Amino acid sequence: MANKTAIITGGARGMGLATAKIMAADHHIVLSDVDGEALAAAVAEIESDGGTAEFVVADITDRAQVDAVFAGAAQAGGLRAVVHAAGVSPRMGSAEKIIEINAVGTINVVEAALAVADEGFAVVNVASIAAVMVPGFMIPKRAFGYARTDVDKLRQKLIAASNRTGKRAAPKQAYPISKAFVVWYSAEMAAAFGASGARILSVSPGSFDTEMGRLEESGGSGQLTQFAALKRFGRPEEIAELLAFCASSKPGYLTGVDILCDGGTKAGMGLKEMITLARGA
Repeated sequence: MANKTAIITGGARGMGLATAKIMAADHHIVLSDVDGEALAAAVAEIESDGGTAEFVVADITDRAQVDAVFAGAAQAGGLRAVVHAAGVSPRMGSAEKIIEINAVGTINVVEAALAVADEGFAVVNVASIAAVMVPGFMIPKRAFGYARTDVDKLRQKLIAASNRTGKRAAPKQAYPISKAFVVWYSAEMAAAFGASGARILSVSPGSFDTEMGRLEESGGSGQLTQFAALKRFGRPEEIAELLAFCASSKPGYLTGVDILCDGGTKAGMGLKEMITLARGA
């Protein structure tokens, strides 16, 4: 068994599982997700490739369940990295659900990680290109600070901001708000992790060929590829290589930033293109 351990949330499928397969080369993997059957299949897949893995069924919106994931990793020993890939997109639930999972869930995972962070430890949070695809005035950044003092108030303010354009459009607003929070929070927490010699950052994927990415294909992810330099969906293995690298010990001075991996989508879009995309979504 590897003498290092990594936690991968959202590890049952998609980019989470793809990242776990790469990191399993030199880490024992602890997968977490809400689907026990899919997690068991993911563990079997990792082990068939020669890695070692286990899983813990957990809802990241429940801090006690998050703590159970970390307790399992502590038993394995040598916890060195967390790749937080769990999240939901606009077609997967209400604005309330999106804020609870993407924003509050991230706080739960990061706080649990901070409690055990030491020299060389790393957290990589998965954000989204959506964080930079909406006008800044739509992102309630002033409310983000409540993440450190009053999570209930943060939740209320983010949900209220999501509902400004009406209940029907609220999930489409909640998603970029929640992912902009992930980017902000990863930078905000850098100093706290740095005090222990640890790192935290975010990675923002563009359109990727995962279940979630294809679910949103007609609602934006497919249209985004029209503006990209690489006019295709990214492969899970491509973003996984970046996530695994960021979580490794190699980029030891990389922290407090967001890395956009979008096939050149943002580079190919101006205000006109953003308005076109918004109208077609």
